[in-house]
Amino acid sequence: MVVGVLMGAAEVVPGVSGGTIAFVSGLYERLVNAISRATPLALLDIPKRGIKGWWRHHDMNFLLLLFGAMGVSVLVLARGVHYLLEYHPIWIWSFFFGLVLASVFAVGRRLALEEMSVAIAIGIGIAMGYLVTRLVPVEAEITALALFAGGCIAVCAWILPGLSGSFLLLTLGLYQAVIGAIRDLDLIILSWVGLGCMVGILAFSRVLSMLLAKFHDITVGVLVGFMVGSLLKLWPWKHTTSYQIKNDGGQIPVVQEPVLPNVYQQLTGADPETMMAVIACLLGGVVILALDRFALLAETDGSKED
Repeated sequence: MVVGVLMGAAEVVPGVSGGTIAFVSGLYERLVNAISRATPLALLDIPKRGIKGWWRHHDMNFLLLLFGAMGVSVLVLARGVHYLLEYHPIWIWSFFFGLVLASVFAVGRRLALEEMSVAIAIGIGIAMGYLVTRLVPVEAEITALALFAGGCIAVCAWILPGLSGSFLLLTLGLYQAVIGAIRDLDLIILSWVGLGCMVGILAFSRVLSMLLAKFHDITVGVLVGFMVGSLLKLWPWKHTTSYQIKNDGGQIPVVQEPVLPNVYQQLTGADPETMMAVIACLLGGVVILALDRFALLAETDGSKED
């Protein structure tokens, strides 16, 4: 439940992925495998397994608890997180920077870093993560196919640590249309995006589940590298060089360059709040270390039972 709450809080922040929380908590592979099995065809197993057997096989208690906690977290924490993003952005970005940085060390230490294949995988992941954060938004025509494809692509970010679905929608030029559709309850747009999300998560989770089963350390190495490459997106002190105008006249930062605290103060005239940033960063690290400790204890208990 705690993992679900943190995943929900992470999803509220643009640029942060709930998959990062699942990754370091030790529940990532269980989540990917459970989602990959949750297809419409799975309903055909009910006569063979029975309701109880089917429910247990598809890990439904786990999925319902996790997604339920995420939903509650989004509803309860959304206002608080948005308040911090508006009035104390450095605090919230520092917290998630520390969270992801600690995640890299917590997960990375379990890998055989001396293996050349794992080292190369981490390097590839770093390059991919960095390149994705440097993408510049494009202008897209809002068609059914574009919305479907956008849903397919953006939902993959939910399950990938270090990547944000809202960031990908912004990059694809669909963010405004999707946010407007949510606000106006435009069921046509939401249906195409939702269909894309459904197809994308089922297809991607199957591929990811297969890769984790056959090439575990290499796949995890790429994911760890991806988190390292995406850290620049979470750097607390940013200088925004390009904006996108929202429908309501507000501004969405599009291109942001990471800068040092003193440079940030010179460029913006705002207090860099360095001490609070360090405290928030350390707090994020403590949260991850606690989750990592919990995951290790759970693994130990599980091995004793076996």
